[in-house]
Amino acid sequence: MASIILPIADNAFKIDVPDDKIKLLHEKLALVDTPDELENAGHDYGVPLADMQRLIARWKAGYDWRKHERQLNEELPQFKTDIHVDGFGTLGIHYVHKRSEVEGAIPLLFVHGWPGSFIEGRKILPLLTEASPDHPSFHVVVLSLPGYGFSDAPRKKGFQISQYAETGNKLMLSLGYEEYVTQGGDIGFFVTRRIAKLYGGQHSKAWHSNYARLPDITPPHLSQSPWLYFINLLTRYTPAEKAGLERTQWFLTSGTGYFEEQSTQPQTLGYSLADSPVGLLAWIYEKLINWSDSYPWDDDEVLTWVSIYWFSSAGPAASLRVYYEMVKAGDRAPEKTKIPMGYSYFPKEIFNVPRLWTRTPNLVFESEHNHGGHFAAYEQPAELVKDLRRMFGRNGPTYGTVTGKSGY
Repeated sequence: MASIILPIADNAFKIDVPDDKIKLLHEKLALVDTPDELENAGHDYGVPLADMQRLIARWKAGYDWRKHERQLNEELPQFKTDIHVDGFGTLGIHYVHKRSEVEGAIPLLFVHGWPGSFIEGRKILPLLTEASPDHPSFHVVVLSLPGYGFSDAPRKKGFQISQYAETGNKLMLSLGYEEYVTQGGDIGFFVTRRIAKLYGGQHSKAWHSNYARLPDITPPHLSQSPWLYFINLLTRYTPAEKAGLERTQWFLTSGTGYFEEQSTQPQTLGYSLADSPVGLLAWIYEKLINWSDSYPWDDDEVLTWVSIYWFSSAGPAASLRVYYEMVKAGDRAPEKTKIPMGYSYFPKEIFNVPRLWTRTPNLVFESEHNHGGHFAAYEQPAELVKDLRRMFGRNGPTYGTVTGKSGY
């Protein structure tokens, strides 16, 4: 077992957006021209005009990026290192890395999705690294996916989920974590699933997700899972599962427009998001509201999420391309893994199907929640961390899965 190698001082990273970028943002905000709105439109047609006017006014005057930049730097130990991705050269990868004081803590790679960033790990970081005789502790690495936040973006076509998985695995190995576990939702689900597929057993020892997209979003098929197929015919869905199906149907019929554009013509959309901060704000804010479970978003929270995209190293357009590559490569198709896995179910997740549909032989942990949506690590950090502690702690199904790192 390799010893843990801490990032060298030269890799330390602090967010420091140039003054001219902040100035340009305010110049663009000063020229904003919003559309009209139909009477009593509410959220039916998209983001309400009143919401946008309030957020724009705050972004223009009152919101202090330097204050939030400073808070992120103080709270999150950040680093940036070079990772060579086969066929794509070397990328500068931004990440957060916080070690527990418990030497036997479990190495955990957290992978965010869209429209998130490394900020999704902000609330769970202190909880996961907390030392206690009552629960396991974790050494946590929060990856900024290539093209997101302050990571470099690939410059060539074809950077698919396997390349994101390669990036995450190589980052963990570079830090001395020869064995580790993963947690992720949204795009992070697909990345950690591929990590489990490619590096499971040798490096990735178990994976957990709050985004149950495996094996499919349809009932079990007779030809593929005959046993589950017949059990499903005889199973009565719970109220939570029925509500989940309604939520899933709502998303499929009313919430996938963004996906169709980002997965087919991301460059076209990218011009708007790269040039208009208000366009970027509306594009992301809509998802924060629609995909969460009545989370009380503070205006400054929203603006910080969006500002990370606006000030990102590669620009907001870079974050869209993963959808194109993922669809083109068929990376959203069902994919079997062999290492232990766990699911946490939150009621307002955008894909929320009956639990039987998600069952696989290696599913060893499940947990139901009464509140929470797509951004579980941010909306319900204590609940998500509780699940990870149960899954990896004493008496948990994956206790001791990382050699010599029990968490205690």
